[in-house]
Amino acid sequence: MICSMTAFARQEHTDSWGGLTLELRSVNHRYLDIGLRLPDELRVLEGRIREQLQQQLNRGKVDVQVRYQPAQHATGELQLDTTLIEQLARASAQVQQYFPEHRPTSTLEIMRWPGVLQVPQVDPEVLHAKAMELLDAAVAELIQGRRREGQQLKTILEQRCEGILNIVSLMRGLIPEIKQNWRDKLHARLSEVKGELDPGRLEQEMVIMAQKIDVDEELDRLATHVAEVRRGLSSDKPIGRRLDFLMQELNREANTLGSKSVDARTGTASVDLKVLIEQMREQVQNIE
Repeated sequence: MICSMTAFARQEHTDSWGGLTLELRSVNHRYLDIGLRLPDELRVLEGRIREQLQQQLNRGKVDVQVRYQPAQHATGELQLDTTLIEQLARASAQVQQYFPEHRPTSTLEIMRWPGVLQVPQVDPEVLHAKAMELLDAAVAELIQGRRREGQQLKTILEQRCEGILNIVSLMRGLIPEIKQNWRDKLHARLSEVKGELDPGRLEQEMVIMAQKIDVDEELDRLATHVAEVRRGLSSDKPIGRRLDFLMQELNREANTLGSKSVDARTGTASVDLKVLIEQMREQVQNIE
């Protein structure tokens, strides 16, 4: 099953110690590029997070953002370090003796002093375990999203493959007529100057020209490349780079078909092929 590189996943958890939110965003990229934004409490997990993503994803630019919100007290009351407050009060009173003209320290200033307001500390192991659990769920969700979009891309590519084969089939039916028309026109032109040309040299030049306008090989290669694309679309392995290479080969054959054109229909077929191939190439850029 092919996978897209574009997807989004979000997981949340709320507990007595607070809340965790983990988001994964993935877009197309030539390789696997992981970007992390973690709160200080979870920076120690960076290596584990990278390792897990590398084990489950092959390509794409993946941004990981984790937010941690400590819980407020259930009663709504603030816990204060009264010992520290008493020390600050004594220190403030002593300083006030030297600067009586200055206003005394306000209660809000005291509350802003580091350590006065007590924040309950969560067990780091509990927090880390829950973060990795959310990562597991988010990666699974991300992979499912990539697979769903991958199936949509597969449908689009299958339709374009069918379009290419229809043009190839049409051209195979037209080639004998195109060749015969070319021969008739050439003979008509040569009959006007027949007496001035060497018969042996004329025959040789006609053979060379016939080979130059022969597009059977290009049509065969187009069909072969399409078969290879379809084989890749049925693979369970990452196929994006392989498909990108096949798009280049398909475009090469379409260009050659156009360069050998001696009939307007061949030129039109070449243009139509390149339009389909470009549409495929744009979609292939998103495949893992």
